[in-house]
Amino acid sequence: MKALRTPDERFANLPGYPFEPNYSEVFDGDGGKLRIHHVDEGPKDGEVVLCMHGQPTWSFLYRKMIPIFAEAGYRTVAPDLVGFGKSDKPTEITDYTYSAHVSWISQWLQGLDLKNITLVCQDWGGLIGLRVVTANPDRFSRIVVANTGLPDGSQAPLEMAQMMRQAYASLPVPEMAEVGHQFQNPGPVPAFLYWRKYCAENPNFAVKDVMSTSGLSPDLMGEVLDAYEAPFPDGSYLSGARRFPSLVPIMPDDPEVTNNQTAWSFFRTWQKPLLTAFSDGDPVTAGGEKFFQNRVPGAKGQQHVTITGAGHFLQEDAGERFAEEVIKFIRET
Repeated sequence: MKALRTPDERFANLPGYPFEPNYSEVFDGDGGKLRIHHVDEGPKDGEVVLCMHGQPTWSFLYRKMIPIFAEAGYRTVAPDLVGFGKSDKPTEITDYTYSAHVSWISQWLQGLDLKNITLVCQDWGGLIGLRVVTANPDRFSRIVVANTGLPDGSQAPLEMAQMMRQAYASLPVPEMAEVGHQFQNPGPVPAFLYWRKYCAENPNFAVKDVMSTSGLSPDLMGEVLDAYEAPFPDGSYLSGARRFPSLVPIMPDDPEVTNNQTAWSFFRTWQKPLLTAFSDGDPVTAGGEKFFQNRVPGAKGQQHVTITGAGHFLQEDAGERFAEEVIKFIRET
């Protein structure tokens, strides 16, 4: 598997990100290895808070929360998914599969021998992280689910899936502004299909545009936007960022539907504490907390929270408040 490695100088003097890099290797499934980067702050004998990011971000997303967790006495570990941040970036779109990401992070987790973990997951950090929990349940003590889900195709009958595919094929390739408009003003075609089309087909796909779009994190600018784009010197590094939306199993005949259905069967018996902490301004995952609250035994009786005044990337908009809610949950459970 051919992979690129972002030059270190791209990460020099990032705002609010003074953390020392840590690296380990995993088997890529194609006879080679991939290097995964992670942040590791706080006491090494402390309970572990595992911070999982999604697309198109990296561990930089948790920079406001990492010091708060560490100062509270928790070992705070934040990996960069393969294809993102300081981790290696396979060049071929087809190298990126949902199951491959689960395997890579499971290998990484086992290699570090992390235990007594509180998973904090958002966006694809949840899609991958929750599957990693099902593969390594004894390593996890509790879960915080924020602006994410575990889609299994159950919301779309096969007939609707066929219609959605036809609608997707007929869509003109949108710009990111149009994607944001569709999320804020839903029409007959699901906004997610615009998002998928933009990522897969727009030749001008840019992380900066994604991170400054209304409803995601519209107030970001300057050096912060530069930091989110730092892992991607040019388009050859963007295969993972472009690929993720196409891997979401939203239709009943999508790959990984069966695996996610199996994961839901697992979580219907999960007794350990699970907290939902969705934001009030995310047009992407609005209402998704109900799936966890209604299905997971460990979510029953928890003081679920809504992070107000935050969009999809709540770590940016309300990172400090989000971190305090996580700490409160850990201490109460």
